[in-house]
Amino acid sequence: MVNDESKLKYEYFDVTADIGFYAYGKSLEEAYENAGLAMFDVITDIGKVKKDEVEEFEIVSEDLVSLLYDYLEELLFLQDTELLFFSDFKVKIEKIEDKGSSHLENYKLTCCAYGEEINWDVHAHKSEVKAITFHKMCVNEDEGIFKLRAILDL
Repeated sequence: MVNDESKLKYEYFDVTADIGFYAYGKSLEEAYENAGLAMFDVITDIGKVKKDEVEEFEIVSEDLVSLLYDYLEELLFLQDTELLFFSDFKVKIEKIEDKGSSHLENYKLTCCAYGEEINWDVHAHKSEVKAITFHKMCVNEDEGIFKLRAILDL
């Protein structure tokens, strides 16, 4: 298999007792959307998750790595509290400056996550994601391709 990151949405890598993934995109937003897909594909077969419900949320974080962590954490929280699986994401990311200090920057992520109520008669139970970890998490851009790395605690 040729590893052409310009066409790949996500892929997994081995981590002892956990699972890691790389998510790719031609934009930062697309890479974050694919990170959401990668996480939920660990949990269930996302091909069987309809897009009947939408959950919208905003997050502000101090850097792109923290933003990725907070984004995945919010999706996991919504799964646990609203009993939803998601299979599609529309993400918008913007850099914002703290009005009180010109040297502080933050990032704001706005997300619409599409999915449906968990139904174990329809949705396969693959792995339970207990938490998102900061371990080795990164956000990089190389020649117009964004690459995110995250590790999920199973």
